[in-house]
Amino acid sequence: MSVVPAAAQVLAILRYLAGQAGPVPAAAISRDVGVPRSTTYHLLDTLAREGFVVHLPEERRYGLGVSAFELGSGYSRQAPFERLARVPLARLVDRTGHNAHLAVLHGREVIYVIEERAPGRPPLVTEVGVRLPAHLTASGRAVLARLPQAQVRALFPDPSTFVRRNDLGPTSLSALRHLLTEVRRRGYATEEDEITTGFSSVAAAVLDHSAHPIAGVAVTFPGGEVDEAQRQRIADEVGRVARELTRRVGGVTE
Repeated sequence: MSVVPAAAQVLAILRYLAGQAGPVPAAAISRDVGVPRSTTYHLLDTLAREGFVVHLPEERRYGLGVSAFELGSGYSRQAPFERLARVPLARLVDRTGHNAHLAVLHGREVIYVIEERAPGRPPLVTEVGVRLPAHLTASGRAVLARLPQAQVRALFPDPSTFVRRNDLGPTSLSALRHLLTEVRRRGYATEEDEITTGFSSVAAAVLDHSAHPIAGVAVTFPGGEVDEAQRQRIADEVGRVARELTRRVGGVTE
């Protein structure tokens, strides 16, 4: 499929502005995005007329406009990611026989946005809308393992940020880093009894176009019912679904 240069440049500018802490000069946009300055001004003028960009003349800077906000609001209303994920998660339940869920990172917590229950399995604490400490959940660990170390350090600046349940889990940044290193080496995250006594989870991260983690896919099961071979099979299935969702959102697969 051929790429339309102007469209690609517009999207690059919008993506760049979305990643900035505040409005920026056109020269910085041109330099960082790699678009000629004259082209940058033409594109910014068009985007400003359509409301996607706002020009701050006194500051000589550009930022995102109201239309960009409306676009983001429309995404939230339509929830396309959740729609894309629901069928693969249902199939994951069918293949493993255990409950599956999808969670997103929000600060130091994960929020569960989808839960698919296996027939005959009891409900878990991971119902839709529930928040849990990210460093204790398999989903959260899968996402944290793919974040830059500086971002993890900013999320957990001191020991007081390490909430515990069942008297388990990392209590320091060094312990969390060691755990996340193991997650990256293994390719998936686990937790044992750290959220609910008697239950274990396996999770893998869903990545976007820049390999940034946007969600964690997990399966939770009674720890005493699943041997090591079965756990590895569940981990393989979870990884397969995470890669499928990564492809579905146009993300980078490994």
